[in-house]
Amino acid sequence: MFVNSQVGNLTEPLSGRKWDQQMIRHQVAQRITYYQQQGMSASDRVFVHYGNQLEFFVDLLAIWSLGGCVIPIDSRLTTFEVETLARAATPRFSLWYGAVDESISACLVALDVKILETSHAFTEESGTEVRSLAGSPLLLDQAALILFTSGTTGQPKGVVHTHRSLRARWLTLQQSLGLEKYRRTLCLLPTHFGHGLICNCLFPWLSGQDLFIVPPFKPELILQLGTLLDEHEITFMSSVPSVWRLALKMAKPPQAKTLERVFCGSAPLSAFLWEEIQQWTGTKEVMNSYGITETGSWVAGTTVPDFTPEDGLIGKPWGAVVKILKSASTENPPWMQEECAPGESGYIWLNTPALMQGYFGRDDLTRQVVSQGWFMTGDIGFIDDRGLLYLRGREREEINKGGMKVYPGDVDAVIEKFEGVNDVCTFGITDDPLYGQNVGVALVIKEANNEIIRNLYAWTKQNLAKYQMPTRWYLLESIPRTSRGKINRAKVAETCTTVTPMDLRQLLQED
Repeated sequence: MFVNSQVGNLTEPLSGRKWDQQMIRHQVAQRITYYQQQGMSASDRVFVHYGNQLEFFVDLLAIWSLGGCVIPIDSRLTTFEVETLARAATPRFSLWYGAVDESISACLVALDVKILETSHAFTEESGTEVRSLAGSPLLLDQAALILFTSGTTGQPKGVVHTHRSLRARWLTLQQSLGLEKYRRTLCLLPTHFGHGLICNCLFPWLSGQDLFIVPPFKPELILQLGTLLDEHEITFMSSVPSVWRLALKMAKPPQAKTLERVFCGSAPLSAFLWEEIQQWTGTKEVMNSYGITETGSWVAGTTVPDFTPEDGLIGKPWGAVVKILKSASTENPPWMQEECAPGESGYIWLNTPALMQGYFGRDDLTRQVVSQGWFMTGDIGFIDDRGLLYLRGREREEINKGGMKVYPGDVDAVIEKFEGVNDVCTFGITDDPLYGQNVGVALVIKEANNEIIRNLYAWTKQNLAKYQMPTRWYLLESIPRTSRGKINRAKVAETCTTVTPMDLRQLLQED
């Protein structure tokens, strides 16, 4: 089950709880016995409604030891959303720690799902030695995880990873990245999606490194990030740009200089923000990581000697082959399709042994993105003449302005550099009578006034091509984000329909 013969220690910095390897073995053994008594067996799919705590990780190991498949559930989902996922995944069990949501519970019981609330079922008194964590022999091609990436209100898309694909991801990361710099890893990402769970948590922990786990995206925690890093001598952490925007503006930098490596992923990272993170963390090893849940998350990153941060720079693949093709079609194998020249943007295709088994119960969706073992990411990028991968953005986010392609990430990267802009999101406007699509931008500005807006407009005009200039500007108190910290540009565009855009024409004419 594991990359190494034993797991690392688990610590909750906020509660002060810590489980060493003996306690972890004891906890897993208790759970194996309890879940067997409750009727859990091989191939059962299990909803887990909590994460980012010690119990989540030992429950994961216990369920795997019994041959089950874990389905982490975002605790913020509504009853309707959980019901939608349950109808798609047909779990046998629903695990809760602490209070059980009565509405969700009633809904799941009606679907013949057994509810287990486990907060009082186990003891932390380890007393006696227990059997090895290895548990029962596992089938490598047995489903281990189902991670839902979309469809909580429509048609769910659950990514199925087997023990084979997960092990392939962890082994390739170990070979590409080593383990030394991950010996004290912090995770403040949610554990219900690939970046936080598969890579930030399970890669180091199942490789024998210590894992420190905190609640995800908690603002008061991020404000104390520097202190947290110092107190627990953290050597590695991964996060997303939105977390760093808050930390850089509000948190004091760490002083102990224990951080040796930092990853930033799940959303575009601009060179400007990249350099600020390097300065705040005190390490040059701030790396842009690129990952897709379908490929086990981290699949490439900036493990390039003496690199200079650049907008969109990803770097080298880790245990994968990357092609940039002119087509997104899966009708023909990628090797029969035309590749883009160095520097030419196209569709990013990946080939990796960590590829998902498929979308649960949706072979039709799987066929749309998988061809002969190659995965069509839906991302647009290019490979330069040095062989380095660059990311431009998602295909569906491209703005087609009268035939000119505008990549929202390019506009974000320019506006983000302007002093006083706390957050930004560029999106497509679909009702332009002349161009069909045009460019809109949502902004969060620390102290918005006419002079700052005029200076921002002048800065943007100076640094963007004319066709890239936003035509509608919206001031928001915050940019809507998913539970993973990602920007959903369509959601931001929808939010802006309820907001009156700034009247820049009048503003720019004022003295």
